[in-house]
Amino acid sequence: MTDLTPVTFTATDLDALAGHEGRVAVIVTPEGKLEQSARRVNRLTKGAIQRFVDSAAFEKVKAGQVTTFDWPVGLAAESLDVICLARNHSVEDARKAGAALGKLRGGKAALLAADGARRVAEIVFGLVMRDYDFSAHKTDAEAKDTGVSIMCSKPEDAEAAAGPLMAIADGAFMTRDLVNEPANVLTTTEFANRLADMKDLGLEVEVLEEADLKRLGMRTLLSVGQGSDSPSKVVVMQWKGGGKDDAPLALVGKGVVFDTGGISLKPAAGMEDMTMDMGGAGVVAGTMRALAKRKAKANVVGLVGLVENMPSGNATRPGDVVTSMKGDTVEIINTDAEGRLVLCDVMWYAQERFEPAGMIDLATLTGAIIIGLGHENAGVFSNNDDFCNTFLKAADKEQEGAWRMPLGKAYDDLLKSRIADMKNIGGRPAGSVTAAQFLQRFVKPETPWIHLDIAGVASVKSATALAPAGATGWGVMALSRLVADGYETE
Repeated sequence: MTDLTPVTFTATDLDALAGHEGRVAVIVTPEGKLEQSARRVNRLTKGAIQRFVDSAAFEKVKAGQVTTFDWPVGLAAESLDVICLARNHSVEDARKAGAALGKLRGGKAALLAADGARRVAEIVFGLVMRDYDFSAHKTDAEAKDTGVSIMCSKPEDAEAAAGPLMAIADGAFMTRDLVNEPANVLTTTEFANRLADMKDLGLEVEVLEEADLKRLGMRTLLSVGQGSDSPSKVVVMQWKGGGKDDAPLALVGKGVVFDTGGISLKPAAGMEDMTMDMGGAGVVAGTMRALAKRKAKANVVGLVGLVENMPSGNATRPGDVVTSMKGDTVEIINTDAEGRLVLCDVMWYAQERFEPAGMIDLATLTGAIIIGLGHENAGVFSNNDDFCNTFLKAADKEQEGAWRMPLGKAYDDLLKSRIADMKNIGGRPAGSVTAAQFLQRFVKPETPWIHLDIAGVASVKSATALAPAGATGWGVMALSRLVADGYETE
């Protein structure tokens, strides 16, 4: 797994600024006020920072932005980073500033003189999140150095505040690693093994094999993977940090490790991106890791359905009828609408076994959600306004884009089948909505439920605020916040 950037917290030492090699970063306010370390560096550099602050160029600098001076006179550093950050800065600005440093660091040792800045832990969180680099399969990848030193007035307090945030970053890194892995490496078996390794963190982990799934009646899930040589599996992860009798929050993830579309084969162009079709399961895994590492005082169960959707002589055909664990029959119209077939069985199992206080499923489910919302927001569907609004608030706090989409009985007509209880696809109109309507049929009336279609946000071609191009880890921060705000006990 990709390691987090090593971070050390120390008391402010003005004498260390001149001799540090690598990068040195100091803070100035938008009004041009220099913090203590910035004043020292300004003297060492013969007034370079003050000249910059007094220039017209500084007027264009925004909060959270970093300006770099290479090979500054008077310092041993290769570069000097000047961070523009208000004294009453927001969490967003703190993370943005840290992310700018993480993007610039490039593996070089760095020293950030934060002095008495507020939200030092949030600056560090932004830095670590943006400093992610998936280089597991690059033979010429260079090992990173000793990391980042943070000088501040209260290093013990900053380190304590950073602890839970580093647990969340660690979970997000796991999600990114899983989504970035090629399918020949991340098979269903390898995925399950990585989740089983989290027993060391205090999670209870069970792996249900195909024989178990057949016994339970998970025939829709099994129908997706029956054309592949990789065995289908369901992994159950339990974190029991809350009260003994408290019903858990259930997180359910779609884990299609590679999606060819099956017999309804996808076009060749872009198919290589279908290694990310296990993104929902990746977010569930990363969230469970984060909760365990920060010792969340809540009961949460994560369940992921792991399959590979391949065409073969044994693959499911369009026109086949399959019976779900619930007992409803599904006519398979398009084998590329497979994620809902995985989720419906796992969702039903989660409710039957755990009777959860709420259930959230996550899936890279439809291309239609990308047409509707682009890569800025995940689609949010829910049967419970209070539950949905609580999640949306959590996502907003963490700046993870999420937008509520409609559900309605009128859409059910698109799923009617002539020969079975329902079809697995409703056609092009409202494709993401009919997918959610399909899933809602497997939600018990008493279960508060949210469906998150993350097809547009799980992996992106361009860098985001806190992640380089590729897997984003979207959802780990929002779900961890949801648990912290709504489910943790004192």
